[in-house]
Amino acid sequence: MNLERVRELLEGVRSGRVSVEDALRELRGMPFEDLGFAKVDHHRGIRKGFPEVVFCQGKTVEQVAEISRRIVERGADLLATRASREMYEAVREFAPQARYNELARAIVLEQVPKERLKGVVIVSAGTADLPVAEEAAETAWIMGNEVEKVYDVGVAGLHRLLGNLDRLMNANVLVVVAGMEGALASVVGGLVDKPVIAVPTSVGYGASFGGLAALLTMLNSCASGVAVVNIDNGFGAGYIASLINRLAHK
Repeated sequence: MNLERVRELLEGVRSGRVSVEDALRELRGMPFEDLGFAKVDHHRGIRKGFPEVVFCQGKTVEQVAEISRRIVERGADLLATRASREMYEAVREFAPQARYNELARAIVLEQVPKERLKGVVIVSAGTADLPVAEEAAETAWIMGNEVEKVYDVGVAGLHRLLGNLDRLMNANVLVVVAGMEGALASVVGGLVDKPVIAVPTSVGYGASFGGLAALLTMLNSCASGVAVVNIDNGFGAGYIASLINRLAHK
């Protein structure tokens, strides 16, 4: 679909010849922008409610910058994960208002103002888990959520978690990030009546097998209401948490 067809659809909606539903149905089939090395999906926001997110790992600085530029030029929000500072500096040349969360390795630019919804709580077991927790937090934030953080409350000092019980109970959805044996998600899942998204991290000594031990613990949780994303996938957890929170506010 080219730009001329988009104009025709808009004019059709204004004149009443085309219904809004029919126009949206056709717009959902709009093509991507082919850059040769990447195909940028500019209408993902129509289908999914949020624009395409740039996964920077494995991409060159130039590729990340060009993909990001095309997204920014369309006036969409930008979230680039697993980004280096060098990538951020390249993006900042055309988007000086973008910011970089070094801990999360995320480039974030909000271009569409939004009212943030309360209800997302990010819980991390230890300080070493913060990079993944912060990736989840940045994802949920740019998608329009007010994010509350409860950090360094792992099971080695359970009183730290219980001291924040009110904050956990008031959430609509919780993201629980833990490495080592990954027990924190089960503990939180046994305390709250809200969905818990468990994120295993690759933090731990040798027998943690790069997060596999935590992943298996979370998958075998005896607590009800615990769902699990992949190892170190803070982005995926933050995205799902946003979808759940949005439904909670409808």
